[in-house]
Amino acid sequence: MSQTVLLNFLTAVPEAAAIWSALTVLALVLLTVLVARPERDGAVEVEPDPVDAEAVHRADLTRYADEVAVAAAGAAQTARRRREQWLAAQSEADRTWNAYDEADAAARRLAAAGALPAPHTPHTPTEYAARERWLRHAAMTAHWRGDLTARQLADVLAHRNGWDPRRHPAEQEIVLARTVRDGRRAGWKVAAERERLAWRAAELAAESARTLAAEAYAAAVALRPVPASRAPAVTSVPVPATVRSARWRPARVG
Repeated sequence: MSQTVLLNFLTAVPEAAAIWSALTVLALVLLTVLVARPERDGAVEVEPDPVDAEAVHRADLTRYADEVAVAAAGAAQTARRRREQWLAAQSEADRTWNAYDEADAAARRLAAAGALPAPHTPHTPTEYAARERWLRHAAMTAHWRGDLTARQLADVLAHRNGWDPRRHPAEQEIVLARTVRDGRRAGWKVAAERERLAWRAAELAAESARTLAAEAYAAAVALRPVPASRAPAVTSVPVPATVRSARWRPARVG
């Protein structure tokens, strides 16, 4: 019995040794392949194609030039629109100034005439009624011309804020002329401020249009063909940083 066990043991040992030897050799081979493969892959370097690099560079410049040209055209249109608005505001300011100047001159003439004594009229109910009718008619006429607001007309008809229908028409005309003058002066101040803001907006739009026009011109010049004798290397052509970014967009104006 002991001899059989010993015989089986002696027979199995060489087989086990052979199996382990084969596994060891296989492991060494796989390890060698894994170690050597990155070295071979890293040793292979693909040289960039100059033609492809130049094509990519030209495509970036073309896209940049197109986008900035569109932005420049929009800025120019905005600048023209802002200038038209400013010219309209300037005309309105001139018109309101002329209206104020005319009203001021009329108020001065009436004030000078008011230095003379008023004509004597009898203080009768008929006279007071005539004076009130005159004031009503004069106030409504001024309101239709746009010289009195609805609130001011209401004050005249209700005899509020210093409006006294018992005064002589000469005195009422002076008060009415001064009220019209003050109203036109307020309108001129509003128009002048509106004109100033429109001028500022036109100046900003014009400056933005000039900046974008210069940028569009520089981009167009960069796209012009260069003679072969003076053609620089691909890497020496300056490309704006915004061109290299896919998220670049020209600034909007107005």
